[in-house]
Parts: sequence; C-alpha cells; structure tokens
Amino acid sequence: MTQEITRDLITDRLGTVKYDRFLLYLMGPYKSFNLNYVLTDEERQNVSVADLPGPLRKLFQNEDAIDEAEALLRRVQGTLRTNPGVNAFLAVDTDVDTDDIDAVTQSIEYTRCSNTTVFVVPFLGHNFGVGEEAGSILENVAETHGDRIVFVHEANVTSEMIRSARTRWDLRIETYETETELVDIVRRFVVTTMNRERFGDLEALD
Repeated sequence: MTQEITRDLITDRLGTVKYDRFLLYLMGPYKSFNLNYVLTDEERQNVSVADLPGPLRKLFQNEDAIDEAEALLRRVQGTLRTNPGVNAFLAVDTDVDTDDIDAVTQSIEYTRCSNTTVFVVPFLGHNFGVGEEAGSILENVAETHGDRIVFVHEANVTSEMIRSARTRWDLRIETYETETELVDIVRRFVVTTMNRERFGDLEALD
C-alpha cells in the first residue's frame, strides 16, 4: 500500500518546535544529484567521466561540495527551528521510502503540504543541482502555491532554471553572499508568510 504524504505525517516525524504546524520545506542540491553516491566503486571504474558530455560529467560532482551543501541546509534548518521556531525539514527527515514514492513526487507533496518552500542554491562550481528537480515541482505547484515558494541562490550562481522561475512562474528570487544573509532572507520570508496567513492574505493551513 502506497504511503500518503500529509501534513500530519510530516509533523509526526519531526521534532517539537514552537510552531509545529508551520511547515518549512528546505530543498537544495545534495546526494540525490551525485552519481558518486549511487554507483558502486566497481561501477564507477567502468565509467570514463572525462569522456562524458558536460551535463553527465556534472553528475559526478565533488562529494565534499555536496556534503557541504547538505550541511548548509542542516544549519539553516536548525537555526529556523529555533528562531522563529517553525517546523523546518528536509525530505530525508520524513523517512518516506523512495521505493514507495519517488523523490520528485515526494518533493511535490512536501511543497503542497508546507506553509513555505525554500529552494536553496549554493555555488558548487557549476549550476547543476536543485534546478533539475525544481522544474518538475514548479510545473505541478507554482500556480497554486507560488506565493509560498522562494528561490534563494548564492550570488555567483547563474541558472536557466532560476531565470525561468522568475519569468515563467513569477516566483520570488533572492540572492545571498553569506550564510547569515541566507538565514535572514529565509526567516523574513517565513515571518511574512506567517503574517499573511494570520491576517487573511493567504489561506491558513490547518
């Protein structure tokens, strides 16, 4: 039986914070975008990365950069769970098996269930990453949840996906240079969304 992703399921699998029912879904480029984490050592030996086309070479991006991107999301998550105390989470926190629900479908459902969704795009030496999954998500939710979504990218990142997010889906785009700036931007967006829900500009989610 396929598991259904709901607000109750998400909150039940996260720790307690001040605003348990305010869900903040954080997305970024981490392990799912790196074939070094998917292939075995033997399988990687059979791949000549240098001979691959550029977009495929990027799937073998530096593991340390991916680990740092995930660590960045974890630090942002921890800060926002403390102040202002919202239920910030990453997809892996809900423990939904990708054999039951694929990763993109999970992200679509997390976005639908969340009060806010933040795509964080740090510079990893190239522009591949969160944009690939983000396009699929936005196709499904931008029209109904666009006011609850923001892209926040590091200043030296350029991406067709980011440009499309602004021109095609009219989403909010923000730029950061330091981690402190990133946290401040996300916190402001969260507080603004909370106030919009409180005063009726956005429908409050139960």
